[in-house]
Amino acid sequence: MKYIPALLLSATCTFAEVRLPAVISDHMVLQAGKPVAIWGWAVADEEVAVEFAGQKKTTKASAKGEWQVKLDLLTPNAKSQTLLINDKVIQDVLVGEVWLASGQSNMAMQINGKLHGKVDNADAEVAAAKHPEIRVFVHDAPLAIYELPVPDDELAQDRPGKWRVCSPETVADFSAMGYFFARDLLTEIKQPVGILTSAVGGTPIEAWTSLSAQQAVPDFKPLLDDWTKRLDGFVPETEQKKFLDAKAAWLKVRSAALKAKQPAPKAPSPFKNLQVMKPGGLFASMIAPLVPYTMRGVIWYQGERNAAGPFTGLYGAQLQTLIADWRKRWGDEFYFAWVQIPAFATPQKFPSEPTGWGVSVRDGQRRALQVPHTGMAITMDIGDSKQGHPTNKTEFAARLSRVVLHDVYQKSIDIWSGPLFKSAVIAADHITLTFDQATGLKARSGTLEGFAIAGDDKKFVWADAWIEGDKVIVSSTEIKAPKVVRYSWAANPKGNLVNAADLPASPFSTE
Repeated sequence: MKYIPALLLSATCTFAEVRLPAVISDHMVLQAGKPVAIWGWAVADEEVAVEFAGQKKTTKASAKGEWQVKLDLLTPNAKSQTLLINDKVIQDVLVGEVWLASGQSNMAMQINGKLHGKVDNADAEVAAAKHPEIRVFVHDAPLAIYELPVPDDELAQDRPGKWRVCSPETVADFSAMGYFFARDLLTEIKQPVGILTSAVGGTPIEAWTSLSAQQAVPDFKPLLDDWTKRLDGFVPETEQKKFLDAKAAWLKVRSAALKAKQPAPKAPSPFKNLQVMKPGGLFASMIAPLVPYTMRGVIWYQGERNAAGPFTGLYGAQLQTLIADWRKRWGDEFYFAWVQIPAFATPQKFPSEPTGWGVSVRDGQRRALQVPHTGMAITMDIGDSKQGHPTNKTEFAARLSRVVLHDVYQKSIDIWSGPLFKSAVIAADHITLTFDQATGLKARSGTLEGFAIAGDDKKFVWADAWIEGDKVIVSSTEIKAPKVVRYSWAANPKGNLVNAADLPASPFSTE
Protein backbone atom coordinates (compact mmCIF):
# COMPACT_ATOMS: atom_id res chain seq x y z
CA MET A 1 0.00 0.00 0.00
CA LYS A 2 1.33 3.45 -0.90
CA TYR A 3 2.34 5.44 2.21
CA ILE A 4 0.40 8.71 2.57
CA PRO A 5 1.64 11.12 5.25
CA ALA A 6 -0.68 11.72 8.21
CA LEU A 7 -0.72 15.46 7.53
CA LEU A 8 -2.04 14.79 4.03
CA LEU A 9 -4.75 12.51 5.42
CA SER A 10 -5.84 15.07 7.99
CA ALA A 11 -5.98 17.78 5.33
CA THR A 12 -7.98 15.83 2.77
CA CYS A 13 -10.43 14.14 5.10
CA THR A 14 -12.02 17.49 6.01
CA PHE A 15 -13.46 17.72 2.49
CA ALA A 16 -16.43 15.94 1.00
CA GLU A 17 -15.70 13.47 -1.76
CA VAL A 18 -15.68 14.91 -5.23
CA ARG A 19 -16.40 13.22 -8.54
CA LEU A 20 -14.05 13.79 -11.45
CA PRO A 21 -14.40 13.27 -15.19
CA ALA A 22 -12.52 10.24 -16.47
CA VAL A 23 -10.07 12.45 -18.32
CA ILE A 24 -8.76 13.81 -15.00
CA SER A 25 -7.02 10.67 -13.85
CA ASP A 26 -3.67 8.94 -13.34
CA HIS A 27 -1.01 9.42 -16.08
CA MET A 28 -2.68 12.53 -17.48
CA VAL A 29 -0.82 15.31 -19.27
CA LEU A 30 -1.63 18.91 -18.32
CA GLN A 31 -1.17 21.69 -20.86
CA ALA A 32 1.83 23.94 -20.37
CA GLY A 33 1.65 27.70 -20.87
CA LYS A 34 -2.12 28.11 -20.48
CA PRO A 35 -4.44 28.41 -17.46
CA VAL A 36 -5.40 24.78 -16.82
CA ALA A 37 -9.05 23.91 -16.12
CA ILE A 38 -9.72 21.31 -13.43
CA TRP A 39 -13.39 20.50 -12.89
CA GLY A 40 -15.87 18.00 -11.57
CA TRP A 41 -18.91 17.55 -9.35
CA ALA A 42 -19.63 17.56 -5.61
CA VAL A 43 -22.46 18.21 -3.18
CA ALA A 44 -23.87 21.71 -3.62
CA ASP A 45 -21.83 24.38 -1.79
CA GLU A 46 -19.12 21.91 -0.78
CA GLU A 47 -15.59 23.32 -0.71
CA VAL A 48 -13.11 21.92 -3.21
CA ALA A 49 -9.34 22.32 -2.98
CA VAL A 50 -6.98 21.58 -5.87
CA GLU A 51 -3.21 21.35 -5.33
CA PHE A 52 -0.53 20.90 -7.97
CA ALA A 53 3.08 21.99 -8.52
CA GLY A 54 3.09 24.32 -5.53
CA GLN A 55 -0.28 25.88 -6.38
CA LYS A 56 -3.46 25.61 -4.33
CA LYS A 57 -6.84 26.72 -5.66
CA THR A 58 -10.13 26.53 -3.79
CA THR A 59 -13.74 26.95 -4.82
CA LYS A 60 -17.24 25.81 -3.90
CA ALA A 61 -19.59 23.62 -5.89
CA SER A 62 -22.58 25.39 -7.42
CA ALA A 63 -26.19 24.67 -6.56
CA LYS A 64 -26.08 22.09 -9.35
CA GLY A 65 -23.01 20.48 -7.82
CA GLU A 66 -20.61 21.70 -10.51
CA TRP A 67 -17.20 23.22 -9.78
CA GLN A 68 -14.12 24.36 -11.68
CA VAL A 69 -10.80 26.00 -10.91
CA LYS A 70 -7.98 27.13 -13.17
CA LEU A 71 -4.36 26.55 -12.35
CA ASP A 72 -1.89 29.26 -13.24
CA LEU A 73 0.42 28.72 -16.20
CA LEU A 74 2.51 25.56 -15.81
CA THR A 75 6.05 24.88 -17.01
CA PRO A 76 6.70 21.77 -19.16
CA ASN A 77 7.85 18.94 -16.93
CA ALA A 78 8.48 15.29 -17.79
CA LYS A 79 8.86 14.41 -14.12
CA SER A 80 5.97 12.57 -12.53
CA GLN A 81 3.91 14.79 -10.20
CA THR A 82 0.79 14.40 -8.04
CA LEU A 83 -2.49 16.29 -8.38
CA LEU A 84 -4.60 16.51 -5.20
CA ILE A 85 -8.33 17.25 -5.34
CA ASN A 86 -9.86 16.93 -1.88
CA ASP A 87 -9.64 13.20 -1.14
CA LYS A 88 -8.60 12.31 -4.70
CA VAL A 89 -4.94 11.61 -5.43
CA ILE A 90 -4.11 11.72 -9.16
CA GLN A 91 -0.68 10.24 -9.73
CA ASP A 92 2.00 10.32 -12.42
CA VAL A 93 0.93 13.65 -13.94
CA LEU A 94 3.16 15.27 -16.58
CA VAL A 95 3.07 18.79 -18.02
CA GLY A 96 3.51 19.35 -21.75
CA GLU A 97 1.43 19.65 -24.92
CA VAL A 98 -2.12 18.31 -25.26
CA TRP A 99 -3.98 17.73 -28.54
CA LEU A 100 -7.42 16.35 -29.33
CA ALA A 101 -7.38 13.80 -32.19
CA SER A 102 -10.86 13.52 -33.71
CA GLY A 103 -12.70 12.53 -36.87
CA GLN A 104 -13.74 9.29 -38.47
CA SER A 105 -12.05 6.00 -39.39
CA ASN A 106 -8.71 7.34 -40.62
CA MET A 107 -8.20 8.98 -37.23
CA ALA A 108 -9.60 6.00 -35.35
CA MET A 109 -7.44 3.53 -37.35
CA GLN A 110 -5.18 1.69 -34.96
CA ILE A 111 -1.56 0.65 -35.42
CA ASN A 112 -2.22 -3.06 -35.02
CA GLY A 113 -4.97 -3.43 -37.58
CA LYS A 114 -7.93 -4.18 -35.33
CA LEU A 115 -9.77 -1.26 -36.89
CA HIS A 116 -9.68 -0.46 -40.60
CA GLY A 117 -6.44 -2.23 -41.46
CA LYS A 118 -2.85 -2.46 -40.26
CA VAL A 119 -0.36 0.38 -40.73
CA ASP A 120 2.92 -0.11 -42.57
CA ASN A 121 5.66 -1.72 -40.46
CA ALA A 122 3.19 -2.14 -37.59
CA ASP A 123 5.21 -4.75 -35.69
CA ALA A 124 8.39 -2.68 -35.80
CA GLU A 125 6.49 0.46 -34.82
CA VAL A 126 4.99 -1.29 -31.80
CA ALA A 127 8.34 -2.70 -30.69
CA ALA A 128 9.99 0.73 -30.91
CA ALA A 129 7.24 2.63 -29.05
CA LYS A 130 9.21 3.25 -25.86
CA HIS A 131 7.99 6.77 -25.20
CA PRO A 132 6.66 7.17 -21.63
CA GLU A 133 6.45 10.93 -22.27
CA ILE A 134 3.56 10.23 -24.66
CA ARG A 135 0.20 9.64 -22.98
CA VAL A 136 -3.03 8.82 -24.82
CA PHE A 137 -6.52 9.09 -23.36
CA VAL A 138 -8.79 6.37 -24.71
CA HIS A 139 -12.38 5.49 -23.92
CA ASP A 140 -12.86 2.19 -22.09
CA ALA A 141 -15.80 1.41 -24.36
CA PRO A 142 -15.34 3.36 -27.60
CA LEU A 143 -18.62 4.66 -28.93
CA ALA A 144 -20.10 2.07 -31.26
CA ILE A 145 -22.74 2.71 -33.87
CA TYR A 146 -24.93 0.35 -31.86
CA GLU A 147 -24.98 2.55 -28.76
CA LEU A 148 -27.98 4.64 -27.86
CA PRO A 149 -27.35 8.38 -27.96
CA VAL A 150 -27.42 11.11 -25.37
CA PRO A 151 -30.78 12.95 -25.53
CA ASP A 152 -30.79 16.19 -27.54
CA ASP A 153 -31.40 18.32 -24.46
CA GLU A 154 -28.54 16.82 -22.45
CA LEU A 155 -24.78 16.56 -22.69
CA ALA A 156 -22.90 13.57 -21.36
CA GLN A 157 -21.16 14.60 -18.13
CA ASP A 158 -18.63 11.87 -18.60
CA ARG A 159 -17.64 8.83 -20.60
CA PRO A 160 -15.50 6.08 -19.01
CA GLY A 161 -11.89 6.08 -20.11
CA LYS A 162 -8.31 6.26 -18.95
CA TRP A 163 -4.89 7.63 -19.80
CA ARG A 164 -2.38 5.09 -21.07
CA VAL A 165 1.38 5.47 -21.01
CA CYS A 166 2.96 4.75 -24.39
CA SER A 167 4.95 1.50 -24.48
CA PRO A 168 5.23 -1.57 -26.73
CA GLU A 169 2.63 -3.19 -24.47
CA THR A 170 0.03 -0.43 -24.87
CA VAL A 171 0.58 1.32 -28.21
CA ALA A 172 -0.85 -1.28 -30.61
CA ASP A 173 -4.42 -0.03 -30.38
CA PHE A 174 -3.63 3.68 -30.16
CA SER A 175 -4.88 5.89 -32.97
CA ALA A 176 -2.06 5.61 -35.50
CA MET A 177 -2.45 9.23 -36.58
CA GLY A 178 -2.55 10.41 -32.98
CA TYR A 179 0.51 8.40 -31.96
CA PHE A 180 2.68 9.29 -34.96
CA PHE A 181 1.72 12.96 -34.62
CA ALA A 182 2.64 12.87 -30.91
CA ARG A 183 5.93 11.16 -31.68
CA ASP A 184 6.80 13.83 -34.26
CA LEU A 185 6.11 16.56 -31.70
CA LEU A 186 8.08 14.80 -28.97
CA THR A 187 11.09 14.50 -31.28
CA GLU A 188 11.06 18.20 -32.09
CA ILE A 189 9.88 20.00 -28.95
CA LYS A 190 11.25 17.58 -26.32
CA GLN A 191 8.16 17.92 -24.10
CA PRO A 192 5.56 15.41 -22.93
CA VAL A 193 2.64 15.03 -25.32
CA GLY A 194 -0.91 14.03 -24.42
CA ILE A 195 -3.45 12.93 -27.03
CA LEU A 196 -7.17 12.93 -26.31
CA THR A 197 -8.66 10.43 -28.75
CA SER A 198 -12.27 10.83 -29.87
CA ALA A 199 -12.89 9.37 -33.32
CA VAL A 200 -15.50 7.00 -34.77
CA GLY A 201 -15.42 5.39 -38.20
CA GLY A 202 -18.03 6.14 -40.84
CA THR A 203 -19.35 9.29 -39.18
CA PRO A 204 -20.34 12.61 -40.83
CA ILE A 205 -19.13 16.01 -39.71
CA GLU A 206 -22.64 17.06 -38.69
CA ALA A 207 -22.57 14.42 -35.94
CA TRP A 208 -19.50 16.08 -34.39
CA THR A 209 -20.94 19.62 -34.24
CA SER A 210 -23.52 20.63 -31.66
CA LEU A 211 -27.06 20.70 -32.99
CA SER A 212 -27.65 24.25 -31.78
CA ALA A 213 -24.63 25.55 -33.72
CA GLN A 214 -25.95 23.98 -36.91
CA GLN A 215 -29.48 25.22 -36.40
CA ALA A 216 -28.08 28.76 -36.35
CA VAL A 217 -26.84 28.43 -39.97
CA PRO A 218 -29.68 28.93 -42.50
CA ASP A 219 -27.79 27.07 -45.26
CA PHE A 220 -27.84 23.91 -43.16
CA LYS A 221 -31.63 23.72 -42.96
CA PRO A 222 -32.03 21.35 -45.96
CA LEU A 223 -29.47 18.98 -44.45
CA LEU A 224 -31.12 19.06 -41.03
CA ASP A 225 -34.56 18.55 -42.61
CA ASP A 226 -33.19 15.56 -44.50
CA TRP A 227 -31.97 14.07 -41.23
CA THR A 228 -35.41 14.62 -39.69
CA LYS A 229 -36.96 12.57 -42.49
CA ARG A 230 -34.36 9.81 -42.19
CA LEU A 231 -34.91 9.53 -38.45
CA ASP A 232 -38.69 9.43 -38.71
CA GLY A 233 -39.75 5.98 -37.50
CA PHE A 234 -36.16 4.81 -36.99
CA VAL A 235 -35.93 2.59 -33.89
CA PRO A 236 -32.31 1.54 -33.23
CA GLU A 237 -33.17 -1.69 -31.43
CA THR A 238 -35.50 -2.79 -34.21
CA GLU A 239 -33.07 -1.93 -36.99
CA GLN A 240 -30.20 -3.63 -35.18
CA LYS A 241 -32.23 -6.83 -34.79
CA LYS A 242 -33.06 -6.76 -38.51
CA PHE A 243 -29.36 -6.49 -39.29
CA LEU A 244 -28.36 -9.29 -36.92
CA ASP A 245 -31.05 -11.58 -38.32
CA ALA A 246 -29.94 -10.80 -41.88
CA LYS A 247 -26.32 -11.40 -40.93
CA ALA A 248 -27.11 -14.76 -39.34
CA ALA A 249 -29.01 -15.85 -42.45
CA TRP A 250 -26.17 -14.63 -44.68
CA LEU A 251 -23.59 -16.60 -42.70
CA LYS A 252 -25.54 -19.81 -43.25
CA VAL A 253 -25.87 -19.21 -46.98
CA ARG A 254 -22.21 -18.19 -47.19
CA SER A 255 -21.08 -21.34 -45.40
CA ALA A 256 -23.11 -23.52 -47.77
CA ALA A 257 -21.75 -21.69 -50.80
CA LEU A 258 -18.15 -22.10 -49.69
CA LYS A 259 -18.65 -25.81 -49.06
CA ALA A 260 -20.09 -26.14 -52.54
CA LYS A 261 -17.16 -24.09 -53.89
CA GLN A 262 -19.55 -21.48 -55.22
CA PRO A 263 -19.26 -17.68 -55.00
CA ALA A 264 -20.33 -16.34 -51.62
CA PRO A 265 -23.26 -13.90 -51.61
CA LYS A 266 -22.74 -10.26 -50.72
CA ALA A 267 -22.93 -9.50 -47.01
CA PRO A 268 -25.81 -7.35 -45.74
CA SER A 269 -25.02 -3.68 -45.24
CA PRO A 270 -23.76 -3.00 -41.70
CA PHE A 271 -26.18 -1.58 -39.20
CA LYS A 272 -25.68 2.11 -38.60
CA ASN A 273 -27.37 3.78 -35.67
CA LEU A 274 -28.69 6.97 -37.22
CA GLN A 275 -29.56 8.22 -33.75
CA VAL A 276 -25.83 8.39 -32.97
CA MET A 277 -24.76 9.70 -36.38
CA LYS A 278 -27.41 12.41 -36.52
CA PRO A 279 -26.48 16.10 -36.22
CA GLY A 280 -25.03 16.71 -32.77
CA GLY A 281 -25.09 13.05 -31.75
CA LEU A 282 -21.35 12.49 -31.39
CA PHE A 283 -20.73 15.98 -30.09
CA ALA A 284 -23.02 15.29 -27.15
CA SER A 285 -21.51 11.93 -26.25
CA MET A 286 -17.88 12.13 -27.40
CA ILE A 287 -16.80 15.80 -27.35
CA ALA A 288 -18.83 17.47 -24.60
CA PRO A 289 -17.36 15.18 -21.89
CA LEU A 290 -13.88 16.51 -22.77
CA VAL A 291 -14.87 20.18 -22.40
CA PRO A 292 -13.08 22.20 -20.94
CA TYR A 293 -9.89 20.07 -20.78
CA THR A 294 -7.10 22.54 -21.55
CA MET A 295 -5.22 21.77 -24.75
CA ARG A 296 -3.06 23.33 -27.43
CA GLY A 297 -5.32 22.36 -30.30
CA VAL A 298 -7.13 19.82 -32.44
CA ILE A 299 -6.03 17.51 -35.24
CA TRP A 300 -8.92 16.42 -37.45
CA TYR A 301 -9.11 13.71 -40.12
CA GLN A 302 -12.63 13.43 -41.49
CA GLY A 303 -14.61 14.08 -44.64
CA GLU A 304 -14.90 10.76 -46.41
CA ARG A 305 -18.41 10.24 -45.05
CA ASN A 306 -19.46 13.62 -46.47
CA ALA A 307 -17.71 13.08 -49.80
CA ALA A 308 -20.80 11.98 -51.72
CA GLY A 309 -24.47 12.90 -51.77
CA PRO A 310 -26.50 16.08 -52.22
CA PHE A 311 -24.86 18.11 -49.46
CA THR A 312 -21.14 17.83 -50.28
CA GLY A 313 -20.99 21.53 -51.15
CA LEU A 314 -21.70 22.40 -47.53
CA TYR A 315 -18.54 20.87 -46.16
CA GLY A 316 -16.44 24.02 -46.02
CA ALA A 317 -19.14 25.85 -44.06
CA GLN A 318 -19.65 22.78 -41.87
CA LEU A 319 -15.96 22.63 -40.97
CA GLN A 320 -15.88 26.33 -40.18
CA THR A 321 -18.99 25.94 -38.02
CA LEU A 322 -17.47 23.01 -36.13
CA ILE A 323 -14.27 24.96 -35.41
CA ALA A 324 -16.21 27.98 -34.14
CA ASP A 325 -18.51 25.76 -32.08
CA TRP A 326 -15.70 23.89 -30.35
CA ARG A 327 -13.71 27.05 -29.70
CA LYS A 328 -16.79 28.66 -28.15
CA ARG A 329 -17.43 25.61 -25.94
CA TRP A 330 -13.84 25.62 -24.70
CA GLY A 331 -13.61 29.40 -24.50
CA ASP A 332 -10.29 29.17 -26.30
CA GLU A 333 -9.17 30.06 -29.84
CA PHE A 334 -6.99 26.95 -29.96
CA TYR A 335 -5.22 25.87 -33.13
CA PHE A 336 -7.12 23.56 -35.48
CA ALA A 337 -5.36 21.47 -38.14
CA TRP A 338 -6.83 18.93 -40.50
CA VAL A 339 -5.91 16.42 -43.18
CA GLN A 340 -7.24 17.16 -46.65
CA ILE A 341 -8.70 13.85 -47.83
CA PRO A 342 -6.43 12.26 -50.46
CA ALA A 343 -7.03 10.89 -53.94
CA PHE A 344 -9.26 7.84 -54.17
CA ALA A 345 -11.22 5.75 -56.69
CA THR A 346 -11.04 5.82 -60.50
CA PRO A 347 -8.24 7.89 -62.07
CA GLN A 348 -9.31 11.14 -63.71
CA LYS A 349 -10.37 10.94 -67.37
CA PHE A 350 -12.00 14.31 -68.05
CA PRO A 351 -10.63 17.84 -67.51
CA SER A 352 -13.13 18.50 -64.72
CA GLU A 353 -15.08 15.88 -62.75
CA PRO A 354 -16.99 18.03 -60.24
CA THR A 355 -19.27 15.25 -58.98
CA GLY A 356 -16.38 12.94 -58.17
CA TRP A 357 -15.82 11.54 -54.67
CA GLY A 358 -14.42 14.15 -52.34
CA VAL A 359 -14.02 17.04 -54.80
CA SER A 360 -16.29 19.45 -52.94
CA VAL A 361 -15.03 18.30 -49.56
CA ARG A 362 -11.40 18.96 -50.50
CA ASP A 363 -12.23 22.40 -51.79
CA GLY A 364 -14.25 23.12 -48.65
CA GLN A 365 -11.29 22.07 -46.56
CA ARG A 366 -9.01 24.39 -48.54
CA ARG A 367 -11.40 27.32 -48.24
CA ALA A 368 -11.74 26.77 -44.47
CA LEU A 369 -8.14 27.97 -44.15
CA GLN A 370 -9.60 31.48 -44.13
CA VAL A 371 -10.40 30.80 -40.46
CA PRO A 372 -7.55 32.24 -38.35
CA HIS A 373 -5.16 29.93 -36.55
CA THR A 374 -5.79 26.89 -38.73
CA GLY A 375 -3.69 24.65 -40.95
CA MET A 376 -4.12 21.84 -43.47
CA ALA A 377 -1.98 18.90 -44.54
CA ILE A 378 -2.21 18.32 -48.30
CA THR A 379 -2.03 14.58 -48.95
CA MET A 380 -3.27 14.17 -52.53
CA ASP A 381 -0.18 12.17 -53.51
CA ILE A 382 0.10 9.71 -50.63
CA GLY A 383 -3.36 8.14 -50.50
CA ASP A 384 -4.42 4.72 -51.75
CA SER A 385 -6.64 4.86 -54.82
CA LYS A 386 -8.01 1.38 -54.15
CA GLN A 387 -9.03 1.67 -50.52
CA GLY A 388 -10.00 4.50 -48.23
CA HIS A 389 -7.70 3.69 -45.31
CA PRO A 390 -4.12 4.47 -46.35
CA THR A 391 -1.66 2.39 -44.35
CA ASN A 392 1.24 4.85 -44.56
CA LYS A 393 0.00 6.83 -41.58
CA THR A 394 3.52 7.95 -40.63
CA GLU A 395 3.57 10.03 -43.83
CA PHE A 396 0.13 11.50 -43.18
CA ALA A 397 1.11 12.41 -39.62
CA ALA A 398 4.38 13.92 -40.87
CA ARG A 399 2.50 16.23 -43.26
CA LEU A 400 0.25 17.33 -40.40
CA SER A 401 3.00 17.76 -37.81
CA ARG A 402 5.08 19.78 -40.29
CA VAL A 403 2.29 22.38 -40.46
CA VAL A 404 1.78 22.38 -36.69
CA LEU A 405 5.49 22.58 -35.85
CA HIS A 406 5.77 25.69 -38.03
CA ASP A 407 2.54 27.45 -37.09
CA VAL A 408 2.26 26.59 -33.40
CA TYR A 409 5.81 25.87 -32.25
CA GLN A 410 7.61 28.34 -34.53
CA LYS A 411 10.09 25.79 -35.81
CA SER A 412 12.34 26.97 -38.63
CA ILE A 413 10.68 25.17 -41.53
CA ASP A 414 11.02 27.17 -44.73
CA ILE A 415 8.27 25.28 -46.57
CA TRP A 416 5.62 23.65 -44.41
CA SER A 417 2.83 23.06 -46.93
CA GLY A 418 2.24 22.34 -50.57
CA PRO A 419 1.32 25.25 -52.87
CA LEU A 420 -2.03 26.87 -52.05
CA PHE A 421 -3.91 28.85 -54.68
CA LYS A 422 -3.85 32.57 -53.88
CA SER A 423 -5.08 34.61 -56.84
CA ALA A 424 -5.82 34.59 -60.57
CA VAL A 425 -5.29 37.36 -63.11
CA ILE A 426 -7.19 36.99 -66.38
CA ALA A 427 -5.57 38.24 -69.57
CA ALA A 428 -6.85 38.13 -73.15
CA ASP A 429 -5.87 34.52 -73.82
CA HIS A 430 -4.44 33.14 -70.59
CA ILE A 431 -4.78 33.18 -66.80
CA THR A 432 -1.87 33.77 -64.42
CA LEU A 433 -2.02 31.99 -61.07
CA THR A 434 -0.17 32.86 -57.89
CA PHE A 435 0.31 30.66 -54.84
CA ASP A 436 1.32 30.68 -51.23
CA GLN A 437 4.12 28.23 -50.38
CA ALA A 438 5.36 28.71 -53.94
CA THR A 439 9.14 28.53 -53.43
CA GLY A 440 10.69 26.41 -56.17
CA LEU A 441 7.53 25.60 -58.10
CA LYS A 442 8.05 22.70 -60.48
CA ALA A 443 6.43 19.68 -62.09
CA ARG A 444 7.26 16.58 -60.09
CA SER A 445 7.92 14.84 -63.43
CA GLY A 446 7.54 15.80 -67.08
CA THR A 447 5.41 18.81 -67.93
CA LEU A 448 2.68 20.28 -65.74
CA GLU A 449 -0.60 18.42 -65.86
CA GLY A 450 -3.94 18.49 -64.11
CA PHE A 451 -4.96 22.02 -65.17
CA ALA A 452 -8.31 22.64 -66.90
CA ILE A 453 -9.60 25.90 -68.32
CA ALA A 454 -12.98 27.24 -69.43
CA GLY A 455 -14.75 30.35 -70.63
CA ASP A 456 -18.06 31.75 -69.42
CA ASP A 457 -19.85 28.54 -70.47
CA LYS A 458 -17.85 26.50 -67.89
CA LYS A 459 -17.05 23.83 -70.50
CA PHE A 460 -13.61 22.76 -69.34
CA VAL A 461 -10.81 21.48 -71.56
CA TRP A 462 -7.34 20.32 -70.69
CA ALA A 463 -5.02 23.31 -70.48
CA ASP A 464 -1.41 23.99 -71.30
CA ALA A 465 0.40 25.16 -68.17
CA TRP A 466 3.93 26.35 -67.53
CA ILE A 467 5.86 27.94 -64.69
CA GLU A 468 7.29 31.45 -64.71
CA GLY A 469 9.09 32.08 -61.43
CA ASP A 470 6.58 31.65 -58.65
CA LYS A 471 3.58 31.77 -61.00
CA VAL A 472 1.79 29.32 -63.27
CA ILE A 473 0.43 30.44 -66.63
CA VAL A 474 -2.55 28.53 -68.01
CA SER A 475 -4.09 28.70 -71.50
CA SER A 476 -5.63 26.68 -74.32
CA THR A 477 -6.03 27.30 -78.03
CA GLU A 478 -9.60 26.00 -77.62
CA ILE A 479 -10.58 28.76 -75.18
CA LYS A 480 -10.30 32.23 -76.70
CA ALA A 481 -11.58 34.14 -73.65
CA PRO A 482 -10.64 32.15 -70.53
CA LYS A 483 -12.47 32.83 -67.26
CA VAL A 484 -11.91 29.88 -64.92
CA VAL A 485 -9.14 27.42 -64.06
CA ARG A 486 -9.50 24.20 -62.13
CA TYR A 487 -6.66 22.01 -60.90
CA SER A 488 -6.85 18.35 -59.85
CA TRP A 489 -10.63 18.58 -59.97
CA ALA A 490 -11.59 14.91 -59.65
CA ALA A 491 -11.83 12.08 -57.13
CA ASN A 492 -8.45 10.65 -58.12
CA PRO A 493 -7.03 13.53 -60.12
CA LYS A 494 -4.11 14.24 -62.34
CA GLY A 495 -1.78 16.91 -61.02
CA ASN A 496 1.96 17.14 -60.50
CA LEU A 497 2.59 20.71 -59.30
CA VAL A 498 4.91 20.71 -56.28
CA ASN A 499 7.28 23.14 -54.57
CA ALA A 500 10.93 22.89 -53.57
CA ALA A 501 10.02 20.61 -50.63
CA ASP A 502 8.32 18.24 -53.09
CA LEU A 503 4.98 18.91 -51.41
CA PRO A 504 1.95 18.78 -53.74
CA ALA A 505 -0.42 21.61 -54.56
CA SER A 506 -3.96 21.46 -53.21
CA PRO A 507 -6.79 21.03 -55.71
CA PHE A 508 -8.52 24.34 -56.38
CA SER A 509 -10.89 26.28 -58.60
CA THR A 510 -10.51 29.98 -59.33
CA GLU A 511 -14.31 30.43 -59.21
